Amino acid sequence: MDYDIKDISLAEKGRLRMEWAEMAMPVTKSIRNRFEKEKPLKGIRLSACLHVTTETAVLMRTLLAGGAQLTLCASNPLSTQDDVAAYLVKELNLPVFAIKGEESDTYYGHIQKALAFFPNLTMDDGADLVSSFHFIALEKWGELSPSVRKWAEGLSKPKREEMIEGLIGGTEETTTGVIRLRSMERTGVLKFPIVAVNDAETKHFFDNRYGTGQSTIDGIIRATNRLMAGATFIVSGYGWCGKGLSMRAKGMGANVIVTEVSPLRALEAVMDGYRVMPIDQAAEVGDIFCTVSGNVNVIRKEHFLKMKDRAIVANSGHFNVELDLEGLSEVTVSRREIRDYVEEFHLNNDRRIYLLGEGRLINLASAEGHPSSVMDMSFANQALAIEYLVKHHRSLEKKVYPVPPEIDQEIARMKLQSMGIQIDFLTEEQRDYLSSWEKGT
Repeated sequence: MDYDIKDISLAEKGRLRMEWAEMAMPVTKSIRNRFEKEKPLKGIRLSACLHVTTETAVLMRTLLAGGAQLTLCASNPLSTQDDVAAYLVKELNLPVFAIKGEESDTYYGHIQKALAFFPNLTMDDGADLVSSFHFIALEKWGELSPSVRKWAEGLSKPKREEMIEGLIGGTEETTTGVIRLRSMERTGVLKFPIVAVNDAETKHFFDNRYGTGQSTIDGIIRATNRLMAGATFIVSGYGWCGKGLSMRAKGMGANVIVTEVSPLRALEAVMDGYRVMPIDQAAEVGDIFCTVSGNVNVIRKEHFLKMKDRAIVANSGHFNVELDLEGLSEVTVSRREIRDYVEEFHLNNDRRIYLLGEGRLINLASAEGHPSSVMDMSFANQALAIEYLVKHHRSLEKKVYPVPPEIDQEIARMKLQSMGIQIDFLTEEQRDYLSSWEKGT
């Protein structure tokens, strides 16, 4: 079996940490129990490009129980938990290509390995895997990393066609990836149906809000050991991730300022009790900055130059492109790593900026990502969306689809049941009232 991980001797530690995560993932475990009996994924080859964490290991066990053949690569160079990767290789015989801190060339080399699996289904977090596949399918060689391009150009035309025709569908985990995939759909290049797991209510309402909110604060504090209370905390982007981060920072006593480009979201932030201003103004007053926008160059060179001496800057969006790191380097006279995941940039105006986790996802770079109980719902959506694609892909068009509402509702029901919580049901009279326009008076 081919694999590329840091150290296989870490497997036992990874297994124990996976067991700890699984205790808080009853919904995914329940799905695995059913999958073991029904084998709905038998004969399916699936390539997953995800953050390699303890919760991901629970998902991999579930997909394997369903009969799938799997390979897994990292969706971010800093998000891999090396002991989990070792556990998956040693104890589950899963081909894993993921090393925490891997260089860009290694990262894309691992994506190439996932493509070389010739999958029927993809599972993405950020659409790097699917994008690479489409660049190959469209022969956009210049858009590919050198390692992926070399491999793809070496394939015979029949082999490339086999890979393209063999893909029947995929899922996408995060907001940034869904944005990329909807762009592909609009421009008519999407080659197979995608289920936008991110858009399930049991995903983004909880994962993006509560998961990102808590884990981002966790990552910032682990990296810096700074006090939140009394600090001016700048949140760039007020989507679900920004809402959760603002809520948690405020709960720890920070003075939260939100920067936004959407009038509606900015108005919502005001109504939620936060100050709102352009990043150009916020740059001058912030102590801690965190981007969660999903866009490029949200904090730019001119903003770094306006920041206070010793300002802390982090990102918890998908890619490090939210921060203008090239621009930061241009105004830097010296730099050093002052502690793990904290790099000091001494600027040409004699101020210092502290960049966390190389500008990558700080909740995964210096912490452990979302709490397991939140990922339980996200990965339950992944497992059931894959099952849905296997059953229905022939009737689906080459579009981005929402998670079917019945799956969303079932996951919410299962989660409540696991928590010992019961709710009311509509009476026949209430159902009739809601479905009839005549009874509105």
